[in-house]
Amino acid sequence: MTSDAVILDGYVDEPACLGVPPYISPYIRYCAGVLVEHGYTVRYTTIDAVRKNPAVLRTFNDASLLLVIAGITVPGKYLAGTPATLIELSQIGVQVRGPEKVLGGPIGFGYSPQGGKKAVETAAAGFDHLLAGSPSAALDSLLSGGEPAGTAEYADIDRWSVLGAPVIGQHPLFPRVMCELETARGCSRAAGGGCSFCTEPFYGLPRYRSAAGVAAEVAALYAAGARHFRLGRQPDLLAFGTGGGDEFPRPRPDLLADLFARIRVAAPDLQTLHIDNVNPGTIARHEEESREALAAIVAGHTPGDVAAFGMETADPAVIRANNLKALPDEVFRAIEIVNEVGGGRRDGVPDLLPGLNFVCGLAGETAETYAQNRAFLERVLAAGLQVRRVNIRQLMPFMGTRAYEENTLGKHEGAFRAFKEWVRKEFDLPMLRRVFPAGTLLSNVGVEISGQTSFGRQMGSYPILVGLPLSLPEGTVTDAVVVDWGMRSITALPAPIEVNTLPPSAIRSIPGVGKKTAVTVLAKRPFADLAAFRKVAGETVVDGYLSFE
Repeated sequence: MTSDAVILDGYVDEPACLGVPPYISPYIRYCAGVLVEHGYTVRYTTIDAVRKNPAVLRTFNDASLLLVIAGITVPGKYLAGTPATLIELSQIGVQVRGPEKVLGGPIGFGYSPQGGKKAVETAAAGFDHLLAGSPSAALDSLLSGGEPAGTAEYADIDRWSVLGAPVIGQHPLFPRVMCELETARGCSRAAGGGCSFCTEPFYGLPRYRSAAGVAAEVAALYAAGARHFRLGRQPDLLAFGTGGGDEFPRPRPDLLADLFARIRVAAPDLQTLHIDNVNPGTIARHEEESREALAAIVAGHTPGDVAAFGMETADPAVIRANNLKALPDEVFRAIEIVNEVGGGRRDGVPDLLPGLNFVCGLAGETAETYAQNRAFLERVLAAGLQVRRVNIRQLMPFMGTRAYEENTLGKHEGAFRAFKEWVRKEFDLPMLRRVFPAGTLLSNVGVEISGQTSFGRQMGSYPILVGLPLSLPEGTVTDAVVVDWGMRSITALPAPIEVNTLPPSAIRSIPGVGKKTAVTVLAKRPFADLAAFRKVAGETVVDGYLSFE
């Protein structure tokens, strides 16, 4: 037995926290800091590493402690990693022998395998302790001889986050790791129960972290090699630092400007600084202050950012029945304002756009609900507005939320499927053409899946899935030029576009070339220059990215 500890990342996904690769959650880093403070040497690995090589489990047996962080409370689809299942967690608990085994994270709220299924309160087999409350505070209490429960104070988190920052160097995707940063915990509407389905009110009324604390963590992460950051562990970034008990706090643009300025000083050569949750109800109720706050974000972040709106539904009856945040006209107004402030292009892409989340299966829902959802999105299209993405999820109700008992799961499956299909075909496709027109350059696309068509993404908040019609090794990083669109993805070619060496499938992807002209292009290769290429293929919207070396 040694004094080292293993952290196994089973990944987390909550309404206000993401820790699925390439993201690493704050829980991992805070707990690493707790372990360091208690004198442990920390080893870190992921559930995907265990899946690829189950023999990795045997290496845990000589550790003093095994900590597994896991749990999802919102359903999602993932590319670079898959959250641990309850069966996998139990297998790990049973198979690993030797260390003290501790399980923590949102798994404590319950487990559901997918959207549309109620979460069940159940414990994974084989673990000695289930951390209750804040994983880091509960772990600290346990290691100090107390109960495995606790609520972390930000003074502790600020310290643990700095101590635990070096753990990111052990992430299998390092240095392309997105560090999820916490700025607040809890819901400003918790006193009234919050949204019927949401687990964030479990954390109580908001507590806001200091800008100095966030900046100190960023400095430690930056020193450890981090270059990608997201202010994502919060329910509404516009409310940062506001305090008080208002359901819809009035934004403080000065505090947001200070936060971004401090982060920029702490990480002068950062490559990504994005955000996540923004409450559309805040924007609708405090337009002037919200504009200034959004402008502060645009001034401090990196472009291609997304402000995720928890819209949930466009049906006023469902909004009232579930105590949701904003009526359809308010959400529409919030979309307009974010477009006005963040819709300008920088580095070829919009600076900041809204993203919309729909949750289906809520109490009060009828077939007419889906018609109203569709009408709302048609209104957005007709107005010429830009929306970065639309997430459509089936309710995943957890015990302790109103939605656990009050929901319409299974009652409108046909309407749900029809709405989802309509969005993908009739909304997403024209919206992608609007947001990412042909010829748009996407910088630093990292290949995550290799094949005849390789798939990758940029680092960022809700990055667009990019299909590259080439076989590229996983881990390849390339600039890419948009040439076509799918329903939830785009097709792009690596830039510069090497016309004389591209395979036939890629040549056909050049806008304006197509299958017929591609045959002639292939027969006439190599081309000496752009002029020679144009004689065969004509002008294209990607002429500026063509190379003939």
